[in-house]
Amino acid sequence: MTRAEFVAFVRDARHGVVATVDENGNPEAALVGLAVTDEAEVIFDSLNDARKMRNVRGHPRVALVIGWDDGVSLQVEGSADVLSGADRDEYGEVYLSQFPGARALDNEFAIVRVVPQWLRYYDARPASARVVEAECW
Repeated sequence: MTRAEFVAFVRDARHGVVATVDENGNPEAALVGLAVTDEAEVIFDSLNDARKMRNVRGHPRVALVIGWDDGVSLQVEGSADVLSGADRDEYGEVYLSQFPGARALDNEFAIVRVVPQWLRYYDARPASARVVEAECW
């Protein structure tokens, strides 16, 4: 999967599940809206006091599952960071461009950037079944 194909897939899917772990290693998963930059950085927003935010701040490795319609999905592992200052504003605007009307830049929300490091493309459709795993660009 090329970077451009990844970006197009995430923009089309628009939602995914982010998986994090807490300080005791317990898993947590949450459905989130996902935006993506042209450079393939995945962005989501969350209330600052959400469990996933505590988890990301303590353990920045996350996993995402993106898409599931028609038997096609992406599994992504990467490093996440909670943005602040000018980065928060910049990535928040990218998020808002893909989710107009969202409250991502309101003070009670955080903006998270995930830099993919590994992905698995899974196509379970009978006519085109295929699984591809790769380190990211």
